[in-house]
Amino acid sequence: MTPAPAPPQSERRSALDDLPGDLMMWVLIVSELAVFGAGLVAFLAVRLTDPAGFSAAQAHLHRTGAGINTVVLVTSGWCAALALAAVRAGQLARTRALLVVASGLGAVFLYLKAGEYADLARAGISFETHVFFTFSYLLTGFHAAHVVAGMVILLGVALRPAPRPVEVGAAFWHMVDLVWVLLFPVVYLL
Repeated sequence: MTPAPAPPQSERRSALDDLPGDLMMWVLIVSELAVFGAGLVAFLAVRLTDPAGFSAAQAHLHRTGAGINTVVLVTSGWCAALALAAVRAGQLARTRALLVVASGLGAVFLYLKAGEYADLARAGISFETHVFFTFSYLLTGFHAAHVVAGMVILLGVALRPAPRPVEVGAAFWHMVDLVWVLLFPVVYLL
C-alpha cells in the first residue's frame, strides 16, 4: 500500500487557517494574556509574604460592585457573540445594535470601576498605601485601559460590520472578559 500523495503547496492547510478573525489579533491577545498572567502570578507571590496585610487591604474594595461588573462584562461578551452570529446571518442592523450594546456595557463597567476608585481616593487609599493597592490599581487600571480599547474596536467595527472584523473585535472583547473573570476572584475574593 502506498501512501496518498501530499496535496500541492497551495492546498495545504495549517491549524492557523481555522483560527477565527486575524492572526495578528491573536498574537496581541496571547501576549496580553501573558502580561496579565505575569501580573497575577506576581500579585499572588507577593501576597504570600503578607497574607494578613493583603486581607485587610482587600476589605476596602467593592466586592459587590466587582461582582456586578463581572455580570456586566459577561453580558457584554454575550452581546458580542450574538453580534457575530447576526453578521454571519446578514443582519447588519442587529449586528450594529449588539456591538453598541456591548460597548455600552463596557461604559457601565468603567463607570462602576471609577466609582470604586473615587471611594478609595476619598478614603486616602493610593498606590502607596499598601503593596496590595499597588497591584490592585495596576492590574485593574490596565484592564480598564483594555476595556476602553475594546469599546473603540467594537464601535469601529459597528460602523461597517462584516464577518471578519466582527470576529476580530469579538475575540479582543472576549479576552477583556476573560481577564476580568481571572482578576475578579484573585483581587477581590481570595
